[in-house]
Amino acid sequence: MAAAGCLFQRTLARSRPGTNKASPSSSVVCREFLYVVDLQRYTRDQGFPVYFPQAVLKGDDLYDATLSDGDCRVQVTMDPGLNRLVERNILRPGLAVRHATFSTAITAQLPECSGAFGEGASYRLVSLEVKDEDEEVGVRWSDVDWDSLPWFGSSKTEAGPLVPLRASRTVFLPLWNNVDYSGEVWMEATDKEKEAEEEPEEGRCPAVTISELRESYLYGRRGITRGAVQHELIVRIIKKSHLMYYGRTDRNCECPYKAVLEVNDRTGNVWVVLWNSVCVSWYRCLKPGDIISLRRYRVKQHYQAELNDIEISVNSRNPAAQISVLQESTVSPDYLPPAPTYSFYNSKELLDCPNGAQCDVIGLLTFSGRPERIRSKDGRGVELLEYRWLRLEDGTSEQPVMVKLFSTSQPETHLRLYPLSVVVCTRLKVVRSSDQGHNCFYLTNTTYTQVYCTGLGHHSEMSYRRLRPVRQFLQWLRSQDDEEVLNRALIGGFFIYPPPPVSLETYMKDKRGELGFLQGAELKREVERLCYRERHTFCIQATITMVTYSRRGEEDRCLFWTDRASSRCPSSASSSSPSSRHRYASPPSSPSYFSQLPLPSTPRSFRPPLSSSPSSPSLSLTSPSSLVSKSMPCPPDRRAGKSWKRKQLLQTDTPNKRSPRITLQPEQNNKTVILFEASMEFLENTNSDDNNDEDDDDDDNDADDASSFVTAHTLPAFPPVAVETLPMRYDHAHREEQVAAVAMGGRATPERFDSTLDGYYTLRLRALSDGVLIDAVFLPHASSSSPASLLSSRSNTWTSILSHGAFSSHTPPPSPGDLIAMASQLTNQWLVCIVEACHLGGATTELVLSRAFQLTN
Repeated sequence: MAAAGCLFQRTLARSRPGTNKASPSSSVVCREFLYVVDLQRYTRDQGFPVYFPQAVLKGDDLYDATLSDGDCRVQVTMDPGLNRLVERNILRPGLAVRHATFSTAITAQLPECSGAFGEGASYRLVSLEVKDEDEEVGVRWSDVDWDSLPWFGSSKTEAGPLVPLRASRTVFLPLWNNVDYSGEVWMEATDKEKEAEEEPEEGRCPAVTISELRESYLYGRRGITRGAVQHELIVRIIKKSHLMYYGRTDRNCECPYKAVLEVNDRTGNVWVVLWNSVCVSWYRCLKPGDIISLRRYRVKQHYQAELNDIEISVNSRNPAAQISVLQESTVSPDYLPPAPTYSFYNSKELLDCPNGAQCDVIGLLTFSGRPERIRSKDGRGVELLEYRWLRLEDGTSEQPVMVKLFSTSQPETHLRLYPLSVVVCTRLKVVRSSDQGHNCFYLTNTTYTQVYCTGLGHHSEMSYRRLRPVRQFLQWLRSQDDEEVLNRALIGGFFIYPPPPVSLETYMKDKRGELGFLQGAELKREVERLCYRERHTFCIQATITMVTYSRRGEEDRCLFWTDRASSRCPSSASSSSPSSRHRYASPPSSPSYFSQLPLPSTPRSFRPPLSSSPSSPSLSLTSPSSLVSKSMPCPPDRRAGKSWKRKQLLQTDTPNKRSPRITLQPEQNNKTVILFEASMEFLENTNSDDNNDEDDDDDDNDADDASSFVTAHTLPAFPPVAVETLPMRYDHAHREEQVAAVAMGGRATPERFDSTLDGYYTLRLRALSDGVLIDAVFLPHASSSSPASLLSSRSNTWTSILSHGAFSSHTPPPSPGDLIAMASQLTNQWLVCIVEACHLGGATTELVLSRAFQLTN
């Protein structure tokens, strides 16, 4: 039961209807603070129009929220009009809300779980006000064990798994993709399911083989394959697909999942399809290499009708299949299925692999990118696919192995992809671009890709550890020095691969002549449509009207250049920021990120900066970390040569030469502690846990650099770079915190970790079509150049740097002061700008200029 002081008892209970009299018209407002404990997603079904008749066309997803007042919990369904808050990560677990309006509703199902209300009634969250993160509330998140709180409206002491309230589903989807599993119901098979006590422990023999099943179904009279097959089949798993979610809005399937296993015995291979709740019970505990016993299955035509072959269907009913995992020692040697085969390629051998070739790789992880999402391109519509970039090294060539790793239904493994881990990826395919040269390729997923890494005991259980390519890699690994690898180990940050072309002609060829130029206002609308961590590339024709160089955390001082002829401010500024708390009763409108400039024919005049406090509160939808600017007053007109005072005081060293911050120091007589422990997992099943908390805080000698920045009363108003944009140096002692910070839903703080870049450039673009201003970050000292640019010598002019996205590798990079001094080269230059946009949650939208090509007459 709810606690005596439970806020829900005082508010929601008053509006609870009688038996079968729940009405969506009755509502109640809870004005005190409530805490978001959890958010859970699922797809709607046929009953959606009944519960939300006004939101039929507002997407396929529904969200249940678990809220608490600190005394008890309640599970409610969010009105579809609030979905955008979750999709852009504005509303997330850990935040507080108030002025929440609830209306009563009838649940789609009456589950036996602690979150359900009696008498078939529950609540729908209609509107709310999101608390600003800086605002103090009565309860600290870390002071409460939220999972132990009682449920409002339930008298049960045993907490059961939650199920969706507004659809006939038994499982929830992850918030950010449809491939991983999510929720308490996903569990390993029980010991009772795994054991087969009625069978002898040794000398086990199958009652039927794969070839007999195939011949009976395809060529015989289907004697043993008619109906449910009772004969025991003993096979080994050689491939395992990711989970496939097939839930549809016009179907009421409770657990719409399937997974495909390729299995074999001594007579051949066949596909086994796990359906529905069988996936929930068995998917997590089955892995390639396992030997399994199957009974009570059905033999069917292969799902690809053009293949004259069979598949084995395993379901939880009609009939309920029986699955057991067997030890190799219990199977008769005469019937022991062959072990899985692998095709490991090292980085040198991959250089000659053709496009589409499948391979397995092993390498030392030296870069783990942040998870991002892209729109599905296979016709499934609105699905967002989650991926991240990995950089693997194996010592066989100077070319690292780049892997674009999508979700593989192994969420726990993906969270352990730390730099300095030994990573094995199986069943990848080669993606090679003919326009990028021989060495430009990457690997990406197939349906059966699996990933294994150190720290989870994977390698000691897999048969590949005995293969020669793996043993050769381990020999190289043990020769590496921890500190040298740590110096180049990175995590998170903006990353683009393969590098875009360095000429407009090649870029147009890649796009088949369809660049899809946007006007400034269109770009604004497209950016506002992005969901959390969604990545998209946009093209716009623009001129550069201002360039600044800032140090992270010191944006009040900067070097800047402005084009006086084209960057004059409009006569009126944008509307002022609203309050720091927001009321949401429908999808929130996105803030005005862009500024409008008059067209060239319109007279323009300078305006001095409006007086405003830089410390004034900013609301959660218009955070100053947004990389798309609002209308901002520009600095007053200055004579040429006096817009900034240039001093050659900035160091010309690149940020890579800065002394790294190493927090883990191996023993002086052993420089391979971390890598040695990683290699040991191939020999025994141990989880390395380095508890060395020694922290080496090197003092940065920035005193001399400080005087190179110009401090003035009228500095250009640019939003600071987002923390997630700059890659972090890997900190082995705090690796779990770093991975959590860059993970989906995570939040990094500027002071917590050391970035590889001290400074960054911001370019103000003025759209040629409508004068809208866009502020984009430019990182020429961090971007990877195209292979074509590495073969040709070039100078570090602005035209060359923008078209290559990076400084020349043949000459020393210019200092920020020198580069700003050359910015007058950009005057009146019309450019085709390639902008990479990624929504980072809340108000923060990252815009990075990856390329800018000069337009010629």
